[in-house]
Amino acid sequence: MNEAILSEVAPRDGLQSIAAFVPTETKIALVKASYEAGLRRMEIGSFVSPKAIPQMADTAAVLQYAKQLEGLECTVLVPNRKGFDLAMKAGADRLGLFMSVTEGHNQANLNRARADSLADLGAIVRDAPKGTKIRFNLSCAFHCPFEGVVPEQDTLDLVEQVMALDPEMEIAICDTTGNASPDQVSRIFRQAVQSWGTRFAFHGHDTYGMGVANVVAAWEAGCRVFDAASGGIGGCPFAPGATGNVAMEDVVWMFRRRGVETGVVWDKLLLAADMAAAIPGATPGGAMRRVPAARKAA
Repeated sequence: MNEAILSEVAPRDGLQSIAAFVPTETKIALVKASYEAGLRRMEIGSFVSPKAIPQMADTAAVLQYAKQLEGLECTVLVPNRKGFDLAMKAGADRLGLFMSVTEGHNQANLNRARADSLADLGAIVRDAPKGTKIRFNLSCAFHCPFEGVVPEQDTLDLVEQVMALDPEMEIAICDTTGNASPDQVSRIFRQAVQSWGTRFAFHGHDTYGMGVANVVAAWEAGCRVFDAASGGIGGCPFAPGATGNVAMEDVVWMFRRRGVETGVVWDKLLLAADMAAAIPGATPGGAMRRVPAARKAA
């Protein structure tokens, strides 16, 4: 399949680390701009405790708007049973469950042991109504801010445990700190695809400037679903030093040069990227917005 499936994560992962509350209308405008650019999968927000992530307190309102956009698949992150119930009630199209490969980050991010997270999330997978789309995100699959480089077998072992919950479920292998290397990404994805098929996604960050290279490595290993954020904004509040997601415009440009279809309208994507990068408190990244020839290509 010479087509990459792209998921815009700026409305959630791109904004969650900003301290000052981003107005709901700004979030809705970003969703609208991304949709007009041709993106049809989007991480709208997360049903987490507003005390933990105040920025996501208006997820239900943003989701209500996004649900009106024809053909848009709306994903929301849920960390536990309460978040699952809220997401189902709000009508999310896909539920994003998440836990960490490492004990240190799971404790920092979810305040619980990995085994407890897996048991709780496994019960949610089993109890979800038939036909519910679920994505299981595995954070810190390559590197952890508390434990360093993650042994590849640790990641693959957890992938195998999660796959056993539902063989049809999409699993995202996440470079939360942006410190993965392309050879590491290639080995893990090749093993995962060879062992369990192609229902994998890659979520990358660009902290160390290797975001696009890691997307290429995952693509060449058989991955076909990729998260990215317009403007390269984002970061994890529970991963010290991690900066923005790999920029959507950089990923789209790379795939265009390879002749891979994305369904994205380039000039409209640049508008969405500029909008995301201009949000107060955001730390933008990426290269294509700053390349005059790339902007003229619109």
